[in-house]
Amino acid sequence: MSISIQPRQVNLRRGLAIEGVTIGWMVVEAIVAVWVGVMSRSGAALAFGLDSIVELATAGILVWRLRAEFGGNTRPERIEEIERRAGRIVGGALFALAGYVVLQSAATLVLRVEPERSVVGIVLAILATIGMPILSRAKSNIADAIQSPALKGDAACSITCAYMAATLLAGLALNALFGWWWADPIAALGIVYFLVREAREAWNGEDCCEDDSCSA
Repeated sequence: MSISIQPRQVNLRRGLAIEGVTIGWMVVEAIVAVWVGVMSRSGAALAFGLDSIVELATAGILVWRLRAEFGGNTRPERIEEIERRAGRIVGGALFALAGYVVLQSAATLVLRVEPERSVVGIVLAILATIGMPILSRAKSNIADAIQSPALKGDAACSITCAYMAATLLAGLALNALFGWWWADPIAALGIVYFLVREAREAWNGEDCCEDDSCSA
């Protein structure tokens, strides 16, 4: 019996560690992205930062879920119930965020609010584009080991975050290199696609992607 339990406990501990790394990164990502968004008037950076705050909350939920099983004091059905409720909360927040980004981007285009160039934003987007797939792979491996759909979904969401970072990078880079101010609000609208997808799947309790490309 001890032979079968021990590896699972090790993987649960690893899962808690990787979620701790996620929380630390999301705190930095949210603060920097929101700061860049406000200071440079970048709607895409602001949308990315606000999504990071939502993902920070999601990581906190995963920590609770893993700690509950690690301690062995919470019934499985109770964990599933909390996960469903948390998914509705996260999904609702993402839907609201998507609506805000659409309105903000439309206003930026109509009023021609030109964002300033942001080297910090570009560096953040590059780091997220590179780092999030690595984080996703680590989560996916642990999720397979402990058979956790919740952690598997979180791994897919990390890939979605990488897609969003790449979209942000495109908008910031086009503005910095060519002065295409409209690229930023267009990139923000591109991020809306990922926000809505995350929102729908969180609300329905599904993984954050529906194809194999998200688990690469």
